[in-house]
Amino acid sequence: MLGLGIIGWIIIGGLAGWIASKFMGTDAQQGILLNIVVGVVGGLLGGWLLTLFNVDVEGGGLIFSFLTCLAGAVILLFLVKLVTGRRSVH
Repeated sequence: MLGLGIIGWIIIGGLAGWIASKFMGTDAQQGILLNIVVGVVGGLLGGWLLTLFNVDVEGGGLIFSFLTCLAGAVILLFLVKLVTGRRSVH
């Protein structure tokens, strides 16, 4: 893992979770804490999925880590919406 520390992962996770929630239309239902959780869990999910395809996730750098968190968060929110049957309200 990158040497970001817990504060770095909270910041990257929060930003990735917030952008993913905007993209997926769930931002009105989530607060800052849930955005952070979604981003960090999304980062773990994205990193795990990339390792299945033999992608070196540890040597990717800061931007790669952010994009991994973002992609994982979008996948996570998609799966949650799929399981719960919630639709976005526009």
